[in-house]
Amino acid sequence: MEALPELYSIFQGEVATVTEYGAFIKIPGCRRQGLVHKTHMSACRVDKPSEIVDVGDKVWVKLIRKEMKDDKLKLSLSMKVVNQGTGKDLDPNNVSLDQDERKKRMFRDYTSQKITLEAVLNTVCKKCGCKGHFAKECFVQPGGTKYSLIPEEEEEEVAAAGHERDKKTSLADDSSKKRKKVREEEKEAQE
Repeated sequence: MEALPELYSIFQGEVATVTEYGAFIKIPGCRRQGLVHKTHMSACRVDKPSEIVDVGDKVWVKLIRKEMKDDKLKLSLSMKVVNQGTGKDLDPNNVSLDQDERKKRMFRDYTSQKITLEAVLNTVCKKCGCKGHFAKECFVQPGGTKYSLIPEEEEEEVAAAGHERDKKTSLADDSSKKRKKVREEEKEAQE
């Protein structure tokens, strides 16, 4: 069996192929290749790996993961944690690698869960008699100012429309009363 580098070891390899998702690097001393995913090429965002490396380039890489998948050993490499000029390890304690792994694991899809609001709208405080809160949440001092919920915009519009209707009705009633009075006065004047 071929001698593979140890996990988290740094070595210089040659770019074998460049794909849209990363670059395959030849590992020195064996016939295997490892993948540098485009997210591990640079600390900056990489859209096209071909803009970063070309086939035949010598690059410093760090072996960050060995994974057995379908009876094949997959090697993951990183360029962003190694200084490309000197080969010095920029993440000796693997902190940024742990953070990257944590970001991947911590993502959860909450779209299937429904959000329920437990609002207290139709309650009346036993302490002050106002709507919208419980007695334990009431801050009213005896004889102090009482506060209640502000009505919703829709409620205000309905109330305003009802008030306008009442005004029109009362105005119509007033004008009909005036007309009756005028008619009665005219009848009296004719008699």
